[in-house]
Amino acid sequence: MSHDSEPEPPGAPQVKRARSLSRADIQAQVRARKEQFDEANEKIAERTGRNLISAIAIGIVLAAVMVLSLVFLKWIFMILAAVLVAFATLELATALRHASIHVPRIPSMIAGVGLVPAAFFWGAEGQWLVFVAGVVLVVVWRLLEVAFIPPRPDARGLVRDVAAGVFVQVYVSFLASAAVLLLSQEGGQWWVLSFIIVVVLVDVGAYASGLNFGKHPMAPTISPKKTWEGLAGAVLVALIGGVLLAIFLLQQPWWFGLIFGAVIAITATVGDLCESLLKRDIGIKDMSSWLPGHGGFLDRLDSILPSAAAAYVLWVIVAS
Repeated sequence: MSHDSEPEPPGAPQVKRARSLSRADIQAQVRARKEQFDEANEKIAERTGRNLISAIAIGIVLAAVMVLSLVFLKWIFMILAAVLVAFATLELATALRHASIHVPRIPSMIAGVGLVPAAFFWGAEGQWLVFVAGVVLVVVWRLLEVAFIPPRPDARGLVRDVAAGVFVQVYVSFLASAAVLLLSQEGGQWWVLSFIIVVVLVDVGAYASGLNFGKHPMAPTISPKKTWEGLAGAVLVALIGGVLLAIFLLQQPWWFGLIFGAVIAITATVGDLCESLLKRDIGIKDMSSWLPGHGGFLDRLDSILPSAAAAYVLWVIVAS
């Protein structure tokens, strides 16, 4: 038995067409917005050299871990510092091979990681003792490699390898251990948190100011995307942040915040430029590709490393 389909109510076809058009309009708008967002992101990446979304996401995660560890458990920050030193040391030792400079990676990582707990538990004396021992380990390891494992470099190449091995320990391990040494002091976690916040402010200030107002390159042969306008924005936010942190977090007078902000702005900028110069001399764009939007771990630590040493010196002057 066949059943006749019920007739559609008046106006039903128009309703269906309206719904179809509405859905199509929404999809078209979503595609248009996505295309606009992708285009804007590409323009930002072209001007600044980084993927904005990936950079922000990874930056938030790293910042959250650092802040939580500093506020609640110091030893977690120590472990995080050791992990970062291991990766950064591996990155730099590997990158140097693009310039035919051979730094033994395993002993470099062992020496760097060992320096972190030494600074945390044994203070400055332990820091220097383990640093010297680490340098000796790296140098002796390289000499043994040259003695028993071909190919062997000439005397000039060997000196260059040994000097580079010492440089890796100074640049990555020793400077990073300054942050841990500061952390181990009474109330040191607030100083570490403060200098990291100012470094982030410098990065954000330079990024935003350079993106919107940047016209005059600061160091075109080293880092073409950095501008004087970006530096001005970085210094401004560093001074404001330094004053607020000095008053509310470090329990220091407001004028010390100006000094703190200015010093960290200088060390962060110099650290960034020095790593850019190092990468240019090696012939690479990023130290690695482990952190999308950032490059490598050392690309994120370049401003923090010298700033850690500067913050420790300021602590010694005013708070020790």
